[in-house]
Amino acid sequence: MLGNFDFDVIRRSLSYLFLDGMTFTLTLTALATCGGIIFGTLIAMMRLSGLWFLSRFAQLYVDLMRSLPLVLVIFWFYFLVPYIGQWLTGSSRPVRVGAFASSLITFTLFEAAYFAEIMRAGIQSISKGQPAAASALGLTYGQTMRYVVLPQAFRNMLPVLLTQTIVLFQDTSLVYVLSIPDFLGAASKVAQRDGRLVEMYLFAAVVYFLVSSVASFGVRRLQARIAIVR
Repeated sequence: MLGNFDFDVIRRSLSYLFLDGMTFTLTLTALATCGGIIFGTLIAMMRLSGLWFLSRFAQLYVDLMRSLPLVLVIFWFYFLVPYIGQWLTGSSRPVRVGAFASSLITFTLFEAAYFAEIMRAGIQSISKGQPAAASALGLTYGQTMRYVVLPQAFRNMLPVLLTQTIVLFQDTSLVYVLSIPDFLGAASKVAQRDGRLVEMYLFAAVVYFLVSSVASFGVRRLQARIAIVR
C-alpha cells in the first residue's frame, strides 16, 4: 500500500493547505470562540436571572441549539436566512449572506449554547457568600458580576472552555459542506484534482489529530497548574 502512496502530492500542496485552509480554520475557530463565550456568558446570566421570562428564553435557546445537528444549522442559516432577510427588509431579492459570515454567525450562535452551560456551572461554583459580601459593600449586581463573580468563574472554567474550543476547531470542518476552503475543504480539492483521496484525507486526519492532541496536552498542563495554585 505504501508503495503507491504519493508523498509528493502532500508536499506540493502544503502552502495551499496551511496558508489558505488552516488559516481560515483557525480564524473561524478564534472568532467563533470569542463570540460564543461573550454571547454564552450573557445567556448564562439570563438563565440565572430572577426574571422568569429571561431565564425561560435562555433555557429554550440552549435546549434548541443542543438538540439540533450542527450541519443542519449551517444549512438552515446559509440557505434560509437570505429569504428571511428579504422578508424582513422588503427587498426584491434575497439578502446576500457570504459563506464566511454565514459560517461565523452559525458557529457563534451554536457554540454559545454550550459555552452558556459551562459559564452557568462556573458562576454557580462561586460561593454565595462572595456576591453577598459584594452587595454589602454597595456594589450593584452588574459590578458584582463584573468584578467578583465572572473573573473567578472564568478561571474555574478555563480548562473546560478551552476543551470546548478544541471541539469547535474540529467542528469547523463541517463548513466543507458549503464548499468553503477550510483545511478539510482544501485537502478535498487537492484530492479530487490529483485523484489522491487516500493521501490527502489521511494527511488531513493526521493534522487534526496532532493539533487537537497538542492543544489537549496544553489544557491538561493548564488545569494542573491552576489546581496547584488553588
